[in-house]
Amino acid sequence: MRTAKISRDTKETRISAEINLDGTGAYDVATGVGFFDHMLEQLARHSLIDITVRAEGDTHIDFHHTVEDTGIAIGQAIREALGDMAGITRYGDTHLAMDEALTRCALDVSGRPFLVWDVTFDRDKVGDFDTELFEEFFRAFAMNAGITLHIANIYGSNNHHIAETCFKAVARTLRKAVEIDPRQADRLPTTKGKLGG
Repeated sequence: MRTAKISRDTKETRISAEINLDGTGAYDVATGVGFFDHMLEQLARHSLIDITVRAEGDTHIDFHHTVEDTGIAIGQAIREALGDMAGITRYGDTHLAMDEALTRCALDVSGRPFLVWDVTFDRDKVGDFDTELFEEFFRAFAMNAGITLHIANIYGSNNHHIAETCFKAVARTLRKAVEIDPRQADRLPTTKGKLGG
C-alpha cells in the first residue's frame, strides 16, 4: 500500500495528515475551518485517495497559517506515499464542470514543483473563507508534493462553484496521474532514469 503519515508542529499550527493513494476516497478531516474541510473532502472523494487531517491553528488571527500548513502536510504525505514513483501514469488533465463554472487542471508528478494559478474571484470571501487562500493552499500542496500543477478557471460566476471546481479538477487529475499504469510495470515514466531535478 502506498501510504504515508506526516506530522507538522510549529508555533502557529499543529497538523497531521495521513494519505492512502490506493484508497476509496474516504475522508476524516477536521481543520477548524468549515469551508476548507468541505474542499478537502472533495479532494479525497474525487481522487479516491483516503485523506485524514487533523489541524489546530491560530484561527483567532486568520485562516492563513492553518490552510498553508495543511497544504504542506498533505503535499509531503503524498510525496512520501509515491516512493520512487515507479509505474505511475505521471500525467493527467481534466475539464471539470459544475453548473455555470468550468475549470481545467493539468499536472505532472515530476518531482519538479511548480504552480500556475489562473483563477480569479470577484469576492474576497466565500462565507468566512478568504478566496486568496485557495492559491496559497495549492502552492503549498504542489511545492511539497513535487508536482507541476496548472489550474485555470475558464469561466464561472459563482465563487463557491469556482473554488469547488478547482478542488474537484485537481482531485480527478491527481487520481489519473498517481495510478499505476499496468504497461509501465516497475519502470519510471521518464527517459532520464529518475524523476525530480
